[in-house]
Amino acid sequence: MHIVVGLKAVAGREDELRRDLLALDAPSRSEDGNVQYDLFEDQDQPGLFVFVEQWASVEARNEHHEHGPHIQNFHANGVHNVEKRAFAHILKRVV
Repeated sequence: MHIVVGLKAVAGREDELRRDLLALDAPSRSEDGNVQYDLFEDQDQPGLFVFVEQWASVEARNEHHEHGPHIQNFHANGVHNVEKRAFAHILKRVV
């Protein structure tokens, strides 16, 4: 399961959102079923952060997103630094 998600920071809160998102990295990478978990920032649009994730199964991804304590903490405390979810794509491999 491949996922690409873009989160746009509230203007002036780019550093705070970067900090909040960086805190998700190590715990997410160590979760069962995680294959890839990378965070990028768009070079042409500072404050647009892009996660590229790969999970072994839909169940592993759902466990991460719905029950991971670090994700729950972000939803409770860090999401206020997000202006909008710019995109979210669940990808299906073609080749």
